[in-house]
Amino acid sequence: MTALLYSETDSPLGPLLLLGDGEALSGLYMNAQKHRPALERERRRDDAAFRAAREQLAAYFAGELRVFDLPLAPAGSAFQQSVWRALLDIPYGDTASYGELAQRLGKPGAARAVGLANGRNPLGIIVPCHRVIGANGTLTGYGGGLERKQWLLEHERRLAGGQGALPGFG
Repeated sequence: MTALLYSETDSPLGPLLLLGDGEALSGLYMNAQKHRPALERERRRDDAAFRAAREQLAAYFAGELRVFDLPLAPAGSAFQQSVWRALLDIPYGDTASYGELAQRLGKPGAARAVGLANGRNPLGIIVPCHRVIGANGTLTGYGGGLERKQWLLEHERRLAGGQGALPGFG
């Protein structure tokens, strides 16, 4: 039977809940995040099992890490998995629209479906769904809240050498 483990770590965005099986990370959730699962009674806390994730998240927030290198095991449909893989191709400090992601997936009419899959991403920050914006360049939907999305984008943009605030946010 697969172990059901969890850990919590502090971040500039508040506490983060990490879920996994001791081998791979299956979830990263913020407090009050949309679609955040309840902790199953069988899940036990094991901070050591998430040492690498905790260290890499700390390095990311300190501006020392741009690409995570962790075994990931998000649960989702084949389409959701394809969207989540495409998110990993959006460079640090950059953004893409839902329509652009749909085009990259060879499904130009699927921007809405891409948005729905993006919203169900169980590995926020590590699988950078925050880098997806509206076609007009504005910030749209984020399960962790638009304030957190703005913070993440500005954090990355500042460290990647980008200038100024994001469109629509002073």
